[in-house]
Amino acid sequence: MNDGIRAQEVRVVIDGGEMLGVMNIRDALEKARELGLDLIEVAPNAKPPTCKIMDYGKMKYENKKKAVEARKKQTIVSVKEIQMRPRTEDHDLETKLKNARKFLLSGDKVKVNLRFSGREMAHQELGYELLMRVVKMLDEISTVEAAPKKEGRQLFTIVAPDAKKIKAYKELKKYEAKLDERAAAEAAGVVVPKADDSDAAPEEASKVEAPKAKTAKKETEETSADA
Repeated sequence: MNDGIRAQEVRVVIDGGEMLGVMNIRDALEKARELGLDLIEVAPNAKPPTCKIMDYGKMKYENKKKAVEARKKQTIVSVKEIQMRPRTEDHDLETKLKNARKFLLSGDKVKVNLRFSGREMAHQELGYELLMRVVKMLDEISTVEAAPKKEGRQLFTIVAPDAKKIKAYKELKKYEAKLDERAAAEAAGVVVPKADDSDAAPEEASKVEAPKAKTAKKETEETSADA
Protein backbone atom coordinates (compact mmCIF):
# COMPACT_ATOMS: atom_id res chain seq x y z
CA MET A 1 0.00 0.00 0.00
CA ASN A 2 1.17 3.54 -0.88
CA ASP A 3 4.96 3.89 -0.39
CA GLY A 4 5.26 0.17 0.30
CA ILE A 5 4.55 -0.67 -3.37
CA ARG A 6 7.81 -1.70 -5.07
CA ALA A 7 6.75 -1.80 -8.75
CA GLN A 8 7.83 1.16 -10.89
CA GLU A 9 4.75 0.99 -13.10
CA VAL A 10 1.23 -0.02 -12.10
CA ARG A 11 -2.18 -0.35 -13.70
CA VAL A 12 -4.49 1.97 -11.78
CA VAL A 13 -8.20 1.62 -11.14
CA ILE A 14 -10.27 4.02 -9.05
CA ASP A 15 -12.69 2.45 -6.59
CA GLY A 16 -15.97 2.38 -8.48
CA GLY A 17 -14.54 1.02 -11.71
CA GLU A 18 -12.89 3.97 -13.52
CA MET A 19 -9.73 2.77 -15.27
CA LEU A 20 -6.79 5.22 -15.34
CA GLY A 21 -4.48 2.81 -17.18
CA VAL A 22 -0.76 2.16 -16.69
CA MET A 23 0.98 4.87 -14.71
CA ASN A 24 4.38 5.58 -13.18
CA ILE A 25 4.22 4.73 -9.47
CA ARG A 26 4.96 8.37 -8.50
CA ASP A 27 2.07 9.66 -10.60
CA ALA A 28 -0.24 7.00 -9.21
CA LEU A 29 0.65 7.94 -5.63
CA GLU A 30 0.15 11.60 -6.39
CA LYS A 31 -3.28 10.89 -7.88
CA ALA A 32 -4.28 8.94 -4.76
CA ARG A 33 -3.16 11.83 -2.52
CA GLU A 34 -5.14 14.32 -4.59
CA LEU A 35 -8.27 12.28 -3.97
CA GLY A 36 -7.47 11.87 -0.28
CA LEU A 37 -7.34 8.08 -0.67
CA ASP A 38 -4.80 5.26 -0.64
CA LEU A 39 -3.07 3.39 -3.46
CA ILE A 40 -3.55 -0.31 -2.72
CA GLU A 41 -1.93 -3.15 -4.66
CA VAL A 42 -4.73 -5.66 -5.35
CA ALA A 43 -3.10 -7.89 -7.99
CA PRO A 44 0.66 -8.03 -7.30
CA ASN A 45 1.31 -10.87 -9.79
CA ALA A 46 -0.22 -9.06 -12.77
CA LYS A 47 2.10 -7.42 -15.30
CA PRO A 48 2.15 -4.60 -14.46
CA PRO A 49 0.66 -5.02 -10.95
CA THR A 50 -2.87 -3.69 -10.55
CA CYS A 51 -3.53 -1.06 -7.92
CA LYS A 52 -6.79 0.43 -6.74
CA ILE A 53 -7.23 3.95 -5.43
CA MET A 54 -9.59 3.64 -2.48
CA ASP A 55 -10.06 4.16 1.25
CA TYR A 56 -7.99 1.52 3.07
CA GLY A 57 -10.26 1.67 6.12
CA LYS A 58 -13.28 1.01 3.90
CA MET A 59 -11.53 -1.96 2.28
CA LYS A 60 -10.73 -3.49 5.70
CA TYR A 61 -14.35 -3.06 6.78
CA GLU A 62 -15.69 -4.64 3.58
CA ASN A 63 -13.30 -7.59 3.83
CA LYS A 64 -14.28 -8.16 7.46
CA LYS A 65 -17.96 -8.00 6.54
CA LYS A 66 -17.45 -10.56 3.74
CA ALA A 67 -15.61 -12.89 6.11
CA VAL A 68 -18.48 -12.70 8.64
CA GLU A 69 -21.03 -13.46 5.90
CA ALA A 70 -18.95 -16.39 4.68
CA ARG A 71 -18.81 -17.84 8.21
CA LYS A 72 -22.59 -17.50 8.52
CA LYS A 73 -23.12 -19.46 5.30
CA GLN A 74 -20.57 -22.09 6.25
CA THR A 75 -22.21 -25.33 7.33
CA ILE A 76 -20.38 -27.07 10.14
CA VAL A 77 -21.10 -30.78 10.14
CA SER A 78 -20.03 -32.78 13.16
CA VAL A 79 -20.01 -36.54 13.68
CA LYS A 80 -21.97 -37.76 16.68
CA GLU A 81 -21.55 -41.27 18.06
CA ILE A 82 -23.88 -43.84 19.53
CA GLN A 83 -22.44 -46.90 21.25
CA MET A 84 -24.02 -50.36 21.19
CA ARG A 85 -23.32 -53.95 22.13
CA PRO A 86 -24.57 -57.07 20.33
CA ARG A 87 -26.90 -57.71 23.28
CA THR A 88 -28.19 -54.15 23.68
CA GLU A 89 -31.67 -54.29 25.23
CA ASP A 90 -34.64 -53.14 23.15
CA HIS A 91 -35.48 -50.12 25.33
CA ASP A 92 -31.83 -48.98 25.25
CA LEU A 93 -31.80 -49.42 21.49
CA GLU A 94 -34.92 -47.25 21.15
CA THR A 95 -33.24 -44.51 23.19
CA LYS A 96 -30.11 -44.65 21.04
CA LEU A 97 -32.18 -44.53 17.84
CA LYS A 98 -34.09 -41.52 19.16
CA ASN A 99 -30.80 -39.71 19.78
CA ALA A 100 -29.48 -40.72 16.35
CA ARG A 101 -32.59 -39.31 14.64
CA LYS A 102 -32.23 -36.09 16.60
CA PHE A 103 -28.61 -35.74 15.47
CA LEU A 104 -29.47 -36.46 11.82
CA LEU A 105 -32.39 -34.00 11.78
CA SER A 106 -30.01 -31.37 13.18
CA GLY A 107 -27.67 -31.92 10.23
CA ASP A 108 -25.02 -34.02 11.96
CA LYS A 109 -23.61 -37.33 10.79
CA VAL A 110 -23.89 -40.33 13.08
CA LYS A 111 -21.25 -42.96 13.69
CA VAL A 112 -22.81 -46.17 14.99
CA ASN A 113 -20.26 -48.13 17.03
CA LEU A 114 -20.85 -51.73 18.05
CA ARG A 115 -18.25 -53.24 20.36
CA PHE A 116 -17.68 -56.96 20.97
CA SER A 117 -16.34 -58.35 24.21
CA GLY A 118 -15.26 -61.82 25.30
CA ARG A 119 -17.24 -64.62 23.70
CA GLU A 120 -19.22 -62.17 21.57
CA MET A 121 -16.33 -62.26 19.09
CA ALA A 122 -17.40 -65.80 18.18
CA HIS A 123 -20.77 -64.53 16.97
CA GLN A 124 -19.86 -61.40 15.05
CA GLU A 125 -22.69 -62.01 12.57
CA LEU A 126 -25.17 -61.05 15.33
CA GLY A 127 -23.47 -57.69 15.73
CA TYR A 128 -23.50 -57.13 11.98
CA GLU A 129 -27.21 -57.95 11.82
CA LEU A 130 -27.96 -55.48 14.63
CA LEU A 131 -25.91 -52.79 12.92
CA MET A 132 -27.81 -53.29 9.66
CA ARG A 133 -31.12 -53.15 11.54
CA VAL A 134 -30.14 -49.76 12.92
CA VAL A 135 -29.13 -48.54 9.47
CA LYS A 136 -32.49 -49.69 8.09
CA MET A 137 -34.41 -47.97 10.89
CA LEU A 138 -32.59 -44.69 10.17
CA ASP A 139 -32.96 -45.01 6.39
CA GLU A 140 -36.02 -42.73 6.28
CA ILE A 141 -33.83 -39.66 6.98
CA SER A 142 -30.29 -40.76 6.15
CA THR A 143 -27.95 -42.44 3.71
CA VAL A 144 -24.97 -44.70 4.42
CA GLU A 145 -21.73 -42.76 4.01
CA ALA A 146 -19.33 -45.45 5.24
CA ALA A 147 -20.22 -49.13 4.89
CA PRO A 148 -19.88 -51.33 8.00
CA LYS A 149 -16.22 -51.86 8.81
CA LYS A 150 -14.46 -53.87 11.50
CA GLU A 151 -11.55 -52.51 13.51
CA GLY A 152 -10.29 -54.80 16.25
CA ARG A 153 -13.22 -55.58 18.53
CA GLN A 154 -15.33 -52.80 17.03
CA LEU A 155 -17.75 -52.77 14.11
CA PHE A 156 -18.98 -49.40 12.91
CA THR A 157 -20.76 -47.54 10.13
CA ILE A 158 -21.43 -43.87 9.42
CA VAL A 159 -24.77 -42.50 8.22
CA ALA A 160 -25.26 -38.96 6.96
CA PRO A 161 -28.43 -36.82 6.82
CA ASP A 162 -30.23 -36.93 3.46
CA ALA A 163 -31.79 -33.54 2.72
CA LYS A 164 -34.47 -34.89 0.38
CA LYS A 165 -35.52 -37.64 2.77
CA ILE A 166 -35.56 -35.26 5.73
CA LYS A 167 -37.78 -32.82 3.85
CA ALA A 168 -40.24 -35.62 3.00
CA TYR A 169 -40.06 -36.92 6.58
CA LYS A 170 -40.91 -33.52 8.07
CA GLU A 171 -43.77 -32.98 5.62
CA LEU A 172 -45.16 -36.41 6.46
CA LYS A 173 -44.92 -35.76 10.20
CA LYS A 174 -46.68 -32.41 9.73
CA TYR A 175 -49.44 -34.12 7.75
CA GLU A 176 -49.84 -36.85 10.39
CA ALA A 177 -50.05 -34.20 13.13
CA LYS A 178 -52.92 -32.53 11.24
CA LEU A 179 -54.75 -35.84 11.02
CA ASP A 180 -54.26 -36.45 14.74
CA GLU A 181 -55.59 -32.99 15.58
CA ARG A 182 -58.63 -33.55 13.37
CA ALA A 183 -59.33 -36.96 14.92
CA ALA A 184 -58.99 -35.55 18.45
CA ALA A 185 -61.35 -32.68 17.64
CA GLU A 186 -63.94 -34.99 16.10
CA ALA A 187 -63.73 -37.31 19.12
CA ALA A 188 -64.43 -34.32 21.36
CA GLY A 189 -67.50 -33.44 19.33
CA VAL A 190 -65.99 -30.35 17.72
CA VAL A 191 -67.23 -29.52 14.24
CA VAL A 192 -64.22 -29.79 11.94
CA PRO A 193 -64.17 -27.74 8.69
CA LYS A 194 -64.13 -29.71 5.47
CA ALA A 195 -60.62 -30.72 4.40
CA ASP A 196 -58.94 -28.49 1.82
CA ASP A 197 -55.80 -28.85 -0.31
CA SER A 198 -53.59 -28.10 2.70
CA ASP A 199 -54.81 -31.35 4.29
CA ALA A 200 -53.72 -33.48 1.33
CA ALA A 201 -50.88 -35.93 1.76
CA PRO A 202 -47.57 -34.20 0.97
CA GLU A 203 -46.44 -34.91 -2.58
CA GLU A 204 -42.75 -35.13 -1.75
CA ALA A 205 -43.46 -37.56 1.08
CA SER A 206 -45.34 -39.84 -1.27
CA LYS A 207 -42.38 -39.96 -3.66
CA VAL A 208 -39.91 -41.10 -1.03
CA GLU A 209 -40.37 -44.46 0.57
CA ALA A 210 -40.09 -43.65 4.24
CA PRO A 211 -41.99 -46.23 6.32
CA LYS A 212 -42.21 -45.67 10.04
CA ALA A 213 -39.44 -47.40 11.90
CA LYS A 214 -40.61 -50.47 13.76
CA THR A 215 -39.68 -50.76 17.37
CA ALA A 216 -36.81 -53.09 18.16
CA LYS A 217 -39.19 -55.23 20.21
CA LYS A 218 -41.69 -55.62 17.38
CA GLU A 219 -38.95 -56.50 14.88
CA THR A 220 -37.63 -59.16 17.27
CA GLU A 221 -41.09 -60.67 17.58
CA GLU A 222 -41.54 -60.74 13.79
CA THR A 223 -38.12 -62.34 13.31
CA SER A 224 -39.02 -65.03 15.86
CA ALA A 225 -42.36 -65.66 14.14
CA ASP A 226 -40.64 -66.06 10.75
CA ALA A 227 -38.16 -68.49 12.23
